[in-house]
Amino acid sequence: MINWKELLYPYEQAVEELLLKFRSLDKECRQLGMYSPIDSVCGRLKRPASILEKAGRKQIPPEKMEEEIEDIAGIRILCQFVEDIPKVIDMIRQRKDMTVIEERDYINHTKPSGYRSYHMIIRYPLQTALGEKIIPAEIQIRTNAMNFWATAEHSLRYKYSGNIPQQLQDRLTNCAEAAFRLDTEMATIREEITNAQRLNEIKNHLVANILENIHNLYFEAELADMNEINKEFIRVWNGDDMDALREFNEKLNVMAEMYRV
Repeated sequence: MINWKELLYPYEQAVEELLLKFRSLDKECRQLGMYSPIDSVCGRLKRPASILEKAGRKQIPPEKMEEEIEDIAGIRILCQFVEDIPKVIDMIRQRKDMTVIEERDYINHTKPSGYRSYHMIIRYPLQTALGEKIIPAEIQIRTNAMNFWATAEHSLRYKYSGNIPQQLQDRLTNCAEAAFRLDTEMATIREEITNAQRLNEIKNHLVANILENIHNLYFEAELADMNEINKEFIRVWNGDDMDALREFNEKLNVMAEMYRV
């Protein structure tokens, strides 16, 4: 009898740690003002039923499941653009806290179904209460468009027990090509998109700083002054002028510094 709770617990820990590492990498890039090729990260554990199904299909005995099933732990990294995928791949290859043992390129070598993604099998050294345990894990890297298609295809494959009707499969294949054309077209306006996103991040940072200063000044400034400050903030905000927003932010920074002194 397999003790699934005991077997899967280290894999669950590994998924949590890997999620934290890749999300921290994304956050660090953004904090440093660098472009992050990571749009989002999610993880999952294979369910016992899926593990047993795969073991049966590949004729893997129970005592060999941990050794031969390499995707019990899974991480999925989503990118905005196809061009971001090689950057994420290089980031993973260069890490010292995990070892890449296999790579499968289903983007340049698309599956007949239309499936596109880049898969990396890694070995992750997990520190447990009983010592180090090497955990195999699969990392899938794909765009949001590829993921939308893959999620829909997986649901249909599950519904039809892996035997999707040919007419529906043909339509899915056409959808996969349409998704890839979308990725290709989005790449042509990538600079415009990233510039707009960067501008929005700067604006959000400025507004957060302004609101923090206003909150702090409420405890120091006169009520009449605060009413004027609030009116000016609303005027600047509605004007949607980044330079005016920067000037207002600097004005509040000076006021906040004066009251601190």
